[in-house]
Amino acid sequence: MIASRAWIARNVGFDPIATPAPTSSFRHPEAALPRGGEPEDVQREIIDFDGEGAEGASLFAFSKATGLSRFTDIPWPRGLAPQTDSRPLKGRAGALPRADVLVVTWTVDEGHALSRVLTPGRDSHNDYLSYKHNFRKIAARMSRGSPAVEAGRLGAYWTTRIRGKKVVVFKSDSHLSQDTKKVPKTWQDLPNAQLWQQIVEEVNPSLVITTGTAGGIGTQCEVGDVIVSPVVTFDCQKWLKKEPFHDTSFRDGAPSSANFARARELFKANADQLPPDNKRAPKIRVARAATAGILTTDFFGFDTSANTYGLQKKGAVSEMGDAVLGLVAKGVGSRFPKWIVVRNVSDPQIKSEGTLKQQAQEAAQIYKAFGRWSTVCSAIVCWALIA
Repeated sequence: MIASRAWIARNVGFDPIATPAPTSSFRHPEAALPRGGEPEDVQREIIDFDGEGAEGASLFAFSKATGLSRFTDIPWPRGLAPQTDSRPLKGRAGALPRADVLVVTWTVDEGHALSRVLTPGRDSHNDYLSYKHNFRKIAARMSRGSPAVEAGRLGAYWTTRIRGKKVVVFKSDSHLSQDTKKVPKTWQDLPNAQLWQQIVEEVNPSLVITTGTAGGIGTQCEVGDVIVSPVVTFDCQKWLKKEPFHDTSFRDGAPSSANFARARELFKANADQLPPDNKRAPKIRVARAATAGILTTDFFGFDTSANTYGLQKKGAVSEMGDAVLGLVAKGVGSRFPKWIVVRNVSDPQIKSEGTLKQQAQEAAQIYKAFGRWSTVCSAIVCWALIA
């Protein structure tokens, strides 16, 4: 799939260049065209856009996009539905509780969708408990205006149970792309790495899952496809390009695919909210090599038909943080738990037409229209891996 302006007009409901979405549909007005839309602002817009908030309502009124009020409850197999704790488990002195599995997601809309699936009845934005353990220490390395500093916390969480396993579902407010642009002396100086190390030590899980949206690389991706990857690779072309890990791959053991057929069946409940131009049902792809896995950039990179950022043949999808988990796992060593990356395609390859700023805006508008719905797919895959 290649998303052109015509594709966006058909599927999202407007041409983001000829008839840009109203400023009221942006969480950060400076990210809106025609005057704004710089890549850094668009990146922040993707992280903070709230499909359940006022900006979401404005976008839905202007477009064909739909909110999670349209969500159809998932017909879980008997005895395997997530069981949300009425009160979340708690750790000591503000720490996260011990659990069998730690699931971490990143953007506001990813959090909404993941919580619909894994913690039914408790929303990540409105209900989850704020997590502030060692906030001052970790935030001391963060920039003013970063999401965690603005929120006054490192994230939020709730607990649930899947097939008897205790699960901590964590929505992070720390982001590699947002915390700081100060080049670290060592990887331990990255605030996001410090957060990862802390929450994994506290939860002490047997499995860690990092999950959320990503941009498709190549034409084989359709919105809603899910990449399950035990391998993640840095592609640092900007502020981290001189770091020793700038192009490093990290790998863990292969995941079990035993429940993936069930997961694909469960996609059907909400598949009608994905783009009408999708030509097939969403696929689950398990990465066997770095070129089919997750690519972590240190900038807002997305694939274009002209391969503008040189992402092609480096991974199946690109995002801006997961390789930090691999970096921490390597640093901690053999006592680190098993980990896996589960990413959904929220926006496909963008056709190279117009300016690069316009193409970034197009990728963001596709995410804002379908990111929550494609995340439902990856959240179901998280369930499949746990169950």
